[in-house]
Amino acid sequence: MDDALTTVALLLVVAAATLAVLCREPVRQAAALAVLGLALSLLFLVLQAPDVALSQLAVGTALTPLLVLLAARKVRRRPAEDPGSPGGRPQDRPRERPQDRPQEQPQDRPRKQP
Repeated sequence: MDDALTTVALLLVVAAATLAVLCREPVRQAAALAVLGLALSLLFLVLQAPDVALSQLAVGTALTPLLVLLAARKVRRRPAEDPGSPGGRPQDRPRERPQDRPQEQPQDRPRKQP
């Protein structure tokens, strides 16, 4: 009976880990990481390590997916329409060199009124 529970827990861990790796969207990855943390916690409980199971439950099921969600929210991807447009990524934009800027001519400056 104990071997059957261990096998089921291991299969759950493998399935959850595969799901976490194959997901492309950060929200689904976070959900898959939470499921993986829960499966690992169950595996540790079956292997008679309740303290490790509790730690995994707190860190792997709650904190890690939360950090992934916060990081995904902070780093939003914007589609780069045109490499020169302001909506693109900074490394895609061409750098403006000082010699490329138009020089201001004296007649272009506004005159001060007395």
